[in-house]
Amino acid sequence: MREIVLDTETTGFNARGGDRMVEIGCIELENLTPTGRTFHKLINPERVIGPEVVRVHGITNEKVRDAPRFAEIADELLAFVGDAPVVAHNAGFDRSFVNFELETAGRAVIDDAQWVDTLQLAQKRFPGMSNSLDALCKRFKVSLTERTLHGALIDARLLASVYLELRGGRERVLDLSAPASGQVRETVGQSTYGERPRPLGPASTEDERARHAAFLRATLSDLSLWTRLEPGLAD
Repeated sequence: MREIVLDTETTGFNARGGDRMVEIGCIELENLTPTGRTFHKLINPERVIGPEVVRVHGITNEKVRDAPRFAEIADELLAFVGDAPVVAHNAGFDRSFVNFELETAGRAVIDDAQWVDTLQLAQKRFPGMSNSLDALCKRFKVSLTERTLHGALIDARLLASVYLELRGGRERVLDLSAPASGQVRETVGQSTYGERPRPLGPASTEDERARHAAFLRATLSDLSLWTRLEPGLAD
């Protein structure tokens, strides 16, 4: 199954209040595994990026001055996404910006039913706990060492690892790699080991058994239990 993990960086929190997208990053998954195909663009927001958000993602006005406007990348983005489910953390936020930009560019929006919200998945699995992307990375032992600031493509990569865990992907991979039950039976049937003898022969030497018997006679007053196990002790 093909899915797209998506993250955005913006000038603020309100797409319809004047804020715009400055970066978008997408990772393609096939059966929960990254394929290596990505979509990543810096975007000229056509407005000033405030210093308070620059401190979060590090994207300055200078970095996006010559970047394309969203309308110039809209078709490329839609072609990359296609009809695949779009996975995002707190998907309502990313959806509001992506769809606002698509509307503004005169393109069809990505339908609400196409979005998968990993925040909702995490809240169902870990109710009452912190379920931010950072918290989930720490919970699932996903390394954060490559990230010093928020970035759309970096966060999409982290989210892809978290999404794998939320979907039980590692167990699924193990199940897919295990042989079918029929193959197991066939392998067992081809075993080259001989039939195991019943009862098993002793693993100790005759001398070791004699010394063990002498030790028991010297230390135990009642040998009734041991004579049942080792009839030779009664001699």
